[in-house]
This record gives sequence, structure tokens and C-alpha cells, in this order.
Amino acid sequence: MRFLSNKRFIISILLLVVLSIILLVPLRTALVFYKENTNQIAAYLPVEEGDNFQIIFTHSIHLTDVVEMYEVLPDHSIRQAEIIYEHYGIGMPANAGAGETFVYEDGKYHIKDMNRIFPSIVLRNGKTVPKHRLVWGAQQEHMVWFRDYFEPGAIYTIKIDQLSLWDLLRGVKIHE
Repeated sequence: MRFLSNKRFIISILLLVVLSIILLVPLRTALVFYKENTNQIAAYLPVEEGDNFQIIFTHSIHLTDVVEMYEVLPDHSIRQAEIIYEHYGIGMPANAGAGETFVYEDGKYHIKDMNRIFPSIVLRNGKTVPKHRLVWGAQQEHMVWFRDYFEPGAIYTIKIDQLSLWDLLRGVKIHE
């Protein structure tokens, strides 16, 4: 009788270990939006190495779109590749940096060939002019409004992270 009790105990422990591994081992790479300076996942978008995404916001003074283009790097850092905007002004670059190209095309300023690498990006969701958007896909065909996922005026830290099944279950998946 004692043998069966020990056997059940061992099986229970093994099941608990297996379940913990299934739930807690990182299995999916994602663009993760963390609430302010916490580990609390507000939302995530599954991504892979080499994927591109854009963050588009409306400049609060000029009320025109600013497009920031990013790439997911193999080490899970984020490379800013290009920025597009219509007007110079507060917060907008006046020229390209070393190795970058500054051009005027189709009525917009472009800074191309950027190689600015970030481990994370801190972003404040628009409060006064809440028109932030996230765009992704091979042809940039998917787009969501930040206001549908994030509180206006709130601050988020954006990172490329490996998420476990547990993380995926408790976070909000960004989808079109």
C-alpha cells in the first residue's frame, strides 16, 4: 500500500514538472509591449528574425504622420532602418547621421540607411492626438490602432522577447 502511495506521489511530481516545463519554457519570439517599467505584458505580436514593422504616429504639432521603420535582428534587438515625415519641427531630425541618406521624395523627408540599434524602445501612446499605429507583414499589409490595445497617454517598453505558453496565455495577442 505504501508503495502505491509513493508511486502516485512520484507520478504527481513528474506531471507537475512536465506541466511547468510546457508552460514556462520560452517557445515563441514576439514584439512585446510591457506596461511602463514592468514585466507586465500589455500585448504582443509574434515575429521572427528579419521581420519588419512600423510605428506610425501623428506629430502633435504638425498633425501629420511620422513613419518609423524597424527590423527584428537575430540577437533580439531592434534596428531602426528609416524614418519618414512631412515637416521639420520639434522632435524631428533636420538631417541624416553618419552613413545615412537624407532624401525628399513624394512630398516627404526620408532618412534612409539608418542603423540605429535598440535593445528596447520606450513609447508613450498618444493622449492628445491618439493616432499611433502598428504596421507589419511582408507587404506591410497589417495595421492596428494603438488605442485598440493600449491606454491613451500610457508609457510602454517595447522589446523582442521569447515568450512561454504561460506568457502567451496571459497577454493580448495583437491581430488585424
